[in-house]
Amino acid sequence: MTNGFVLTRQWKDNYSNGQPTLELRLWIHTPIGPRLVINNQQEAIFFIESRYHQRASQQLDKIPHRARPLELTSFDQQPVTAFYFPSSKDMREAQRRLTQLGITTLEADIKPPDRYLMERFITGPVTFDADPNTPLINTPLRPTEFTPQFKVVSFDIETSFNGDHLFSIALYGEDKQAVLMLGSGPLTEQCTYFASETDLMFGFLQWIEDYDPDILIGWNCINFDLRFLERKCEALGISFNLGRHREKIEWRTSGNNEEQEAEEDKHYFVLVPGRAVLDGIDTLRSATYHFESFSLENVGRELLGRGKLIHDPDDRGDEIIRLFNEDKPALAAYNLEDCKLVWEIFEKTELIDFAIERARLTGLALDRIGGSVAAFENLYLPRLHRQGYVAPNLPVDPQGVGSPGGYVMDSTPGLYDHVIVLDFKSLYPSIIRSFKIDPYGLTEADAVWHSDDEHTPEPLKDISQYSPGYRGAFFKKEKSILPKLIEHLWHARDTAKEHQNKALSQAIKIIMNSFYGVMGTPGCRFFDPRLPSSITLRGHDIMNQTRTLIEAQGFEVIYGDTDSIFVWIKRPVSNREADNIGQHLATHVNQWWKSHLETEYQLDCALELEYENHYSKFLMPTMRGSKQGTKKRYAGLIRYSTEAEPLLDDTSPNDNTSYKLVFKGLENVRTDWTPLAREFQKSLYERIFLGLPYTDFILQTVKEIRAGQHDKKLLFRKRLRRKLADYQKNIPPHVQAARKADEWLLQQGKRARYQNRGWIEYAYTIRGPEPIECLTSPLDYDIYLDRQIGPIVDGIVTFLGQSFSEIISDQIPLL
Repeated sequence: MTNGFVLTRQWKDNYSNGQPTLELRLWIHTPIGPRLVINNQQEAIFFIESRYHQRASQQLDKIPHRARPLELTSFDQQPVTAFYFPSSKDMREAQRRLTQLGITTLEADIKPPDRYLMERFITGPVTFDADPNTPLINTPLRPTEFTPQFKVVSFDIETSFNGDHLFSIALYGEDKQAVLMLGSGPLTEQCTYFASETDLMFGFLQWIEDYDPDILIGWNCINFDLRFLERKCEALGISFNLGRHREKIEWRTSGNNEEQEAEEDKHYFVLVPGRAVLDGIDTLRSATYHFESFSLENVGRELLGRGKLIHDPDDRGDEIIRLFNEDKPALAAYNLEDCKLVWEIFEKTELIDFAIERARLTGLALDRIGGSVAAFENLYLPRLHRQGYVAPNLPVDPQGVGSPGGYVMDSTPGLYDHVIVLDFKSLYPSIIRSFKIDPYGLTEADAVWHSDDEHTPEPLKDISQYSPGYRGAFFKKEKSILPKLIEHLWHARDTAKEHQNKALSQAIKIIMNSFYGVMGTPGCRFFDPRLPSSITLRGHDIMNQTRTLIEAQGFEVIYGDTDSIFVWIKRPVSNREADNIGQHLATHVNQWWKSHLETEYQLDCALELEYENHYSKFLMPTMRGSKQGTKKRYAGLIRYSTEAEPLLDDTSPNDNTSYKLVFKGLENVRTDWTPLAREFQKSLYERIFLGLPYTDFILQTVKEIRAGQHDKKLLFRKRLRRKLADYQKNIPPHVQAARKADEWLLQQGKRARYQNRGWIEYAYTIRGPEPIECLTSPLDYDIYLDRQIGPIVDGIVTFLGQSFSEIISDQIPLL
């Protein structure tokens, strides 16, 4: 037996003796090398309700097919018949004809290799009988447990700024590195020179074939590097056969209107037969990493402490051209360093492991980006079939789109001592588990209803069999798929945490939390507004009831957000006492919910409230210019002690405690505020939370701002989310600055930088916003004090009976 891991999947129609046949092609990584499994015995398939069988067969008499009634039903409780076709072309033509007759075809959109794999419960790991010297034709595949050790190479290209010329291609593998360079230059160990772009491209394709990596990684490598190389090959008359066996790559785009959409607005996806392609930016986002900028320079500095060898993006294009003309070894070093940065970012964040675990859990391709709906269907459909149903199609005209969101309580603003936070562990997945929320269970319950029922049928009132939802939903308890799936994933995540498998734990968390969103989108074939509503509205009730339970214990809930509850203890406590209170409340609430679900619904409770942390100081601010409390915005100080028992309610720094400041939604964590504002807020809150004097700090900061001592920290950095020309009315300050910057750059004989989106840095001056490229006017310090420093001060000193204007009023002559 040979174990392996599915790398890529394709299908196509072949023709033998004039007859089309469907061929599946699966490239599989194995410890002894890649293997291609070809299956030409599969058929394309869709289902129709059996009542249309005779009409359909008459309409399809000229199309090769076979039909077989099955012991399956549609969600309308109608028996179904399966129609099998020798090719996907025949199936699509049959689907077209039946659609014209008004006959709905079910599951016709499932891709043949996806159906082949999912029905066998194959996600990534597979096992098969294989002779190393025999082609794998129609070889049976079975799921197994296997962790691959992929061969990976990081690649990067350097081009002329206008995109006309290819200068070099760098490649970085664990045991081999190379730079392929156009032209001639000093010989180095890793740099190989080529006389023409044609030779360079052939050299690149040969290097890939010889090294034979399973995975290609890069930075924006699909939408830039591979797209550039594809277009370059087209211009040179070369086939861009990057796949194994020199197979040609396949492209698709996310654009809704490919003909009208501008090239730079399209997001491309690539399939390289036998090789996965992981883009660093997309994979980091899939793993829920967040950065102010996803540029390689910024991410490298944040994660690794270093960036590119050429730092200034304004000079980078000209510098690359200069190096190509004057110092090719330096260009090779720059090119290879980019590859190394990407390699080390992947290592640091364990992105390869994350991609493996996500594929293993969901059945998605290794390099599939997004795909929450596809992941859900991969897991759900084969289990649904085994329960006797075929899946519905995407809703044509969905009603009730937009279910209620997570519950956010009205906050009680104030500056508090001793607030503890309790958090429901994976609230939405635990609601699905507890209350049996499931498309299949909903369909089984719906089958009890009749068109003339005005009130809930008596059988649905039987709590031993049905669980109530919202908006008229009921769920058959013993007929559920999703709750069991989530339970399996839940336990798998607990195991991953025990074994400190961060990649697996994160992958499971993302998948579990995606199920709610999937059922709430019309892009899912199981969309029904009753499903997401039965989750979110149940969450509302759980949060409100939990608040009641906590306040009955003598505490005050000052805020709640989706799955977290903030509790004011209302008296001085030590860290240990606060921890005990938090643990007691969590246990009390969990016991209540367990008893309540058993008594009222005869359900096992999966809800689990956990004690998260204790804020010795906590700020819940008001909305600006209002006394009403904010939502999703707060700050606090968490104290840690090096002694067994810290001092009671100690508010001064000492050698026995350390602390952490936490900001949520405030200026300190918002990138559209200046660096000085963020630093100032952190320092001010720190002083106030620790009970230190703060008035002199405010006055000194104002004085230093007016003296120009912080000008470099008074820069705004904002994203241009549209093309510059698309901003026509109500031109915001950052757009004004961008236009000034491009005008100045053109006057200097340089390229315009901001026409097609990007990030702009600028300052407010007495002549309006000016970009850093041509910042010459004096800064307007009053704007910064009025719009940045003042609001930050008022956000907290209001609760101390002061205001920014009062603090500085007596000092204005001195400032």
